[in-house]
Amino acid sequence: MATTQTLFELIISVFFILISIFTSQVVSVVPEQCSLESSDCVDKSKALPLKIIDIASILVTSMIGVSSPLLTRSIPVLGPDRSLFVIVKAFAAGIILATGFMHVLPDSFDMLSSSCLPEKPWHKFPFSGFVAMFSAIGTLMVDSIATSLYSQRNRGGGGVIPENSEVVVEGGDEEEEVGGGHDGAAVKEGSQGTQLLRCRVVAMVLELRVIVHSIVIGLALGASNNTCTIKPLVAALCFHQMFEGMGLGGCILQAEYKLMKKAVMAFFFAVTTPFGIALGMALSNSYRENSPSSLITVGLLNAASAGLLIYMALVDLLAADFMGPKLQASIHLQIKSYVAVLLGAGLMSLMAKWA
Repeated sequence: MATTQTLFELIISVFFILISIFTSQVVSVVPEQCSLESSDCVDKSKALPLKIIDIASILVTSMIGVSSPLLTRSIPVLGPDRSLFVIVKAFAAGIILATGFMHVLPDSFDMLSSSCLPEKPWHKFPFSGFVAMFSAIGTLMVDSIATSLYSQRNRGGGGVIPENSEVVVEGGDEEEEVGGGHDGAAVKEGSQGTQLLRCRVVAMVLELRVIVHSIVIGLALGASNNTCTIKPLVAALCFHQMFEGMGLGGCILQAEYKLMKKAVMAFFFAVTTPFGIALGMALSNSYRENSPSSLITVGLLNAASAGLLIYMALVDLLAADFMGPKLQASIHLQIKSYVAVLLGAGLMSLMAKWA
């Protein structure tokens, strides 16, 4: 997986270089009305304990969300091959989809259309939609190329996996030989092997996207001293992190990684938002939410995150499951899953009223 990880790192590096180019062109003089928060709700001493509560509660709910699919595998009714697992995963996908459409993308539009930014170019072009669109296309490119590279790596090179042929895939961090009978080896045939490889790529891509998005959310929350904003965000973020974690945990479970890799991926998901909050608290003296550089950087990051989340929810989670053999074989299960998607998306959309 080293080639895929290098590709991810290269794309992220290019992304942040582009952001630095944008932000370096921002006017350095901040209008007075944009540089200071003036509200009865702004109180640094009262905001500090709320942020500490946020860190603890979000950490706990994130751990519960991402770990629940992994820990309940031994319970037959909650296994990845059972209908209940598919329905819960659909509910979590609805949460992720609504997060992109109803929370992250609108925030990006608000930031990049702020009166604190110069008229040109920020008010003359819809940068949020533009970046989100290309972010989704970029995710498709990474998804497709990563799947090809990962498939070739596990086959030792060559072309497309032929039907009904054996393929050796990882049983964790080390490859096992066909017929070796070692514990943890995942030897699949034909489409089953391809599907497992696909699940692993989806799990890693979704993990990376969610981590970037979570750090941005945490940074903005940690840097804010507005208690009226922080209080409703506690419930909203806990709800969001728990069910987004369930979606990611389901993908990690289907990827059939070894215990250590599952634990590492779950750990990084759980700690990223609390880490972002702590980082925002450390930078709160120098970070100004309404400064042009902050608005542009966070606005572009939010737009990119929205495109990533929307793509992952629609393509890698919903379309993959709904067009897969399990749901295609049962109209009743499809209907239940659609209800779960609408319920998850609806509840997360409702949270936009407070967050």
